[in-house]
Amino acid sequence: MLNDDSSILVTGGAGFIGSHFVLDWFTSMGTPLVNLDKLTYAGNLRNLEAVAGRPGYTFVRGDIRDRDLVGRLLVEHKPRAIVHLAAESHVDRSLVGPGEFLDTNVHGTFVMLEAARGYWQGLDEADRARFRFLHVSTDEVFGSLKPGDAPFEETFAFRPNSPYAASKAASDLIVRAWHKSYGLPTIVTNCSNNYGPLQFPEKLLPLVLDKAIHGEPLPIYGDGLQVRDWLYVGDHATALRVALERGQPGQTYNIGGWNEQTNLDTVTMLCALLDEFLPESPHRPHAKLMKSVTDRPGHDRRYAINATKAERELGWRPAETFATGLRKTVRWYLDNQAWVEEVTSGAYRAWMETNYAGR
Repeated sequence: MLNDDSSILVTGGAGFIGSHFVLDWFTSMGTPLVNLDKLTYAGNLRNLEAVAGRPGYTFVRGDIRDRDLVGRLLVEHKPRAIVHLAAESHVDRSLVGPGEFLDTNVHGTFVMLEAARGYWQGLDEADRARFRFLHVSTDEVFGSLKPGDAPFEETFAFRPNSPYAASKAASDLIVRAWHKSYGLPTIVTNCSNNYGPLQFPEKLLPLVLDKAIHGEPLPIYGDGLQVRDWLYVGDHATALRVALERGQPGQTYNIGGWNEQTNLDTVTMLCALLDEFLPESPHRPHAKLMKSVTDRPGHDRRYAINATKAERELGWRPAETFATGLRKTVRWYLDNQAWVEEVTSGAYRAWMETNYAGR
């Protein structure tokens, strides 16, 4: 019989958000967790060294598209929940190679849902009522907002503008359909832009940090006035744990940081922190390194999340402001340059050349 001490299965637990979720889980819950991760370029087992030897932690290297593997893990570990984080998640990469995003985010989610449905249907009535499938998604499924528009709510129509966003929108709808058609107890969360320690340096903040430290130009897409709602990754991990425990099947919850900032202001704040933390740097003031580059196609102008439902129904609210979270983030990257050097070698450098050579 499933109970509070039963295991959970996490996909993509070696990635940025996934690793923070796993670390938070063992800090807060301590019950068994199985981590299924393919270990693509963004997956890093070093992120999880703190829990690698803990009783109840199991790592399995594998692909969410491998139905036989997923089915075996469900039978062997008998989880009370699946937390589905595994995804291709970088917009620029999706513009260069959209096929992998459709394959992983859409087909991979379908495979996970079908495996979960087969497992769930084999449970007794009480265990079926306890089981949950938590699907982690993005605010980018809603498209772009204009200045003055109301923030995204859970009821807003999907209007994705990139292959990445379209693949996540499709997966969200498939999850909804599996709940409506089969009764699978699913929960969906849509989060705003995450930032914090352990983020792979293709995303804005760690990318700019790495370049600024080395005195390289800081790429600012277009006029830099795109607005993002920033969510500290530790707050997101907490929100996912709370959504799993308190969320209602069939419901969607927006997870946001209440922190709207233009990209230009964000990079300016980051540069100011580097000036403070690195008073002897020859690159001060770091803001002089900012350089406008050609905007990417379909670049959404503004994201903003209305997280009122999560506050009201889950009792969750972010603990970090953007100022406190950004300070923690910059300090961590400065203190962990060996980690950055390790993850930015080889294939990543080749990718950076592909993405920025023509800008």
